[in-house]
Amino acid sequence: MVDRLAAVKREFASAADIWTPGEGLASYARFESFVRIAAEDSPQEILPLAPESLDLAVSALAFQFVNDLPGVLAQIRRALKPDGLLLAAMIGGDTLTELRQSFAAAEAECEGGVSPRVAPFADLRDVGSLLQRAGLALPVTDVDRVAVRYDSAFALMADLRRMGATNILLERRRMPTRRATMLRMAEIYGERFADPNGRIRATFDVIWLSGWAPHESQQQPLKPGSARASLEEAVKRPKR
Repeated sequence: MVDRLAAVKREFASAADIWTPGEGLASYARFESFVRIAAEDSPQEILPLAPESLDLAVSALAFQFVNDLPGVLAQIRRALKPDGLLLAAMIGGDTLTELRQSFAAAEAECEGGVSPRVAPFADLRDVGSLLQRAGLALPVTDVDRVAVRYDSAFALMADLRRMGATNILLERRRMPTRRATMLRMAEIYGERFADPNGRIRATFDVIWLSGWAPHESQQQPLKPGSARASLEEAVKRPKR
């Protein structure tokens, strides 16, 4: 996050860190005023931010847990001053695809049906559309893919449990998972997604998103019909 902010050639006087776990960017001394909003400070996902009070809003690895992401983005848009920036990172894309596939195969084999085990994650294009829907200009999204190695699927699941990222889906199976199913899942995981040394891979896609509160200084698309050259004529022009 700090590296990406350093690439932006402008100063931000007032900034807010929204729900980033830990200390977030509190030690990043680039702002005249800085507020850190913890999850407990915003019940029902209502942000305590005044309209047009921020030059910058950041959030790292929190938005994937939000119930109403379009609503949160709209609140941030209102809190940004004209030409203010939102820069955030969230887990999405193909995150935990190996665990999802292994559970599905094991349940189909051992229990005759599949129940949702891994929550669906936002797609890159969907996140870009949400930025536009919130009224943010110049939206940009990209992905950093990180592969993490574990000794076993159970070590991965223990890590997820410590992060508070266990299964919260309403459609999940309410009965305890059979021991045979869990063991088969771990076996399938090892068969399909292990490195030569036996350690398994877990994919985490970090989606980066940024957008600006509209301002007259920002580049604007040309009006339809204002072009001075014809693409059709350029294509027809004979090569020399």
